[in-house]
Amino acid sequence: MINKKYIFRVTLYILVLLTSHAFSQNRKQELETRRQELRREIQKINELQAENKSKAKSQLSLIEDFNYKITVLNNLIKVTNQQANYLTREINDNQKKISVLREELKQLKADYADMVVKSYKSKNKQSKVMFLLSSNDFKQAYKRLQYIKQYANHQKQQGETITSKTRELQEINKNLLKQREEKEALISENKATQKSLEAAKKQHVTLMQSIKKNINRYTAQIKAKQQEADRIDREIEKIIKEAIARSNKRAGKSESSSSFALTAEEKLLASNFVANKGKLPWPVEKGFVKVRYGAQPHPINRSLIIKSNGVRIATEKGAQVRTVFNGEVIGVITLKNVNPLVMVRHGNYITTYKNLSKVYVKEGDNVSTKQVIGEVATNRSTGETILSFVVSKESNTQDPSAWIYKM
Repeated sequence: MINKKYIFRVTLYILVLLTSHAFSQNRKQELETRRQELRREIQKINELQAENKSKAKSQLSLIEDFNYKITVLNNLIKVTNQQANYLTREINDNQKKISVLREELKQLKADYADMVVKSYKSKNKQSKVMFLLSSNDFKQAYKRLQYIKQYANHQKQQGETITSKTRELQEINKNLLKQREEKEALISENKATQKSLEAAKKQHVTLMQSIKKNINRYTAQIKAKQQEADRIDREIEKIIKEAIARSNKRAGKSESSSSFALTAEEKLLASNFVANKGKLPWPVEKGFVKVRYGAQPHPINRSLIIKSNGVRIATEKGAQVRTVFNGEVIGVITLKNVNPLVMVRHGNYITTYKNLSKVYVKEGDNVSTKQVIGEVATNRSTGETILSFVVSKESNTQDPSAWIYKM
């Protein structure tokens, strides 16, 4: 009788193998998707750099460009190496399978050859008849007849098993060849990426050496830019607080509340906005994130911490700005020496679009997802076209990359 514990252990082992294989395949697909995303991002960076090549970019801006490019290139190398490692493991597994299958086939063929010889020796019909007639009784004769049939069937099955195993071996060999080709392609791509990375690092070092000669001047520029950003953020916060106060006044609540008093329609809008977290469209059709959300050391002077309430997206000249979700325009702000910005309310959430050269909406307008509300301004001296994008819940900013699809 077969041991039940043994059956359980074997079944569990098979399930673990199947689960592991499924996880491995999913992980491989995730890595390939990420690799393609990084490749597209590098392509965007290269296209925008080529577009602005004739413009004399500031060294501060160039450092930001190279910092970002180096980060993306490093990520691409890391992901490609992970893919190559997965392929190496698969290749090793397949080589083990091939060794096992070859041994099985060797034994199967030896057994089959032995059966063929025996079958040839006893193929004479008369010998089979004599084998049956020499039985002591009918029961023994019947058993011998069953044996002859079983032997013939076993021989047939053995031949089919050999054919099946041979096909399986051929398929694994075919997959092995494909995996080796894929791995070689990844290694080749990584070598090219490594060259691009080394070139970017070299340019970065040269720039930093030049900047360090006038570090005090650049530090002053960085601080001035941060002060300007803080001034804009204070204005945005003021607009949000005014909108909150208006909503509470309409609802007959305290105007000092820090939260919106939402109508049933606004609650539904906010709920739909949250339901689309991670799936919202980009505010521009083409571009890449040049500066991420949150407090971070400045790439030139790492003792200086810059605060980013949103993301800065580098895009193409004349890029149109699109709303990421349905909502109401609660502010079109123009400050001294600053390009206009537009604020759109989605229930108790607000999205802000800064650095526009043209604005196509006004306060109070209802807008829909992907509606064009303006155009991104291009810096005349550097040729850079940068959109600053902010997501807030009431007055609290949030990381836009958590909301926008594949940011």
